[in-house]
Amino acid sequence: MRTLKNFMLLIMTVSLVTLTSCKSDDDGGGGGNAPSGTLTAKVDGANFQSLDISSSATVANNGQNLIIIASSTDANAFAITIVGYSGPGTYPLGGGANIFNVASYTETDVDLSNPQNSTTEIWQAPYNDTQVGEINISEETDTKVIGTFNFTGKNVNGDQSEKTITDGSFNLNKQVQ
Repeated sequence: MRTLKNFMLLIMTVSLVTLTSCKSDDDGGGGGNAPSGTLTAKVDGANFQSLDISSSATVANNGQNLIIIASSTDANAFAITIVGYSGPGTYPLGGGANIFNVASYTETDVDLSNPQNSTTEIWQAPYNDTQVGEINISEETDTKVIGTFNFTGKNVNGDQSEKTITDGSFNLNKQVQ
């Protein structure tokens, strides 16, 4: 439970950062193939699909941040934050000291017989100053945010293992705060 609280604190902290990030000039590419209301990806080649009820894209901080949260039935989740969001385009994950976009993939192993023995592992990007992926926003409407993503994440607080996230796609309901 403490790890989950720390994870949520990390997400809230990152979302409150108001510094701007670099954005390339392209249009964000194609929208991918995620069903409406979900996020899909391959995690080291294994399929991931979130639930509609636990997936959203929130535009916050007067439109300057985009926060994507998506979880699945097996207690795994993605969290993506774009700082300096300005609509459709390509946003790098890493690649310099002034880029604050982050993404993470979380696996939670719930021990139903003793919930305090549950464990959570988080693979985050970036984990150094190189570009390890990107988020492409292809479309934003009053009700939806659609795009694609890929990254390599590192379990920096655990075993230092890496996970490769490919074919990431989202078609999420949009909230504004």
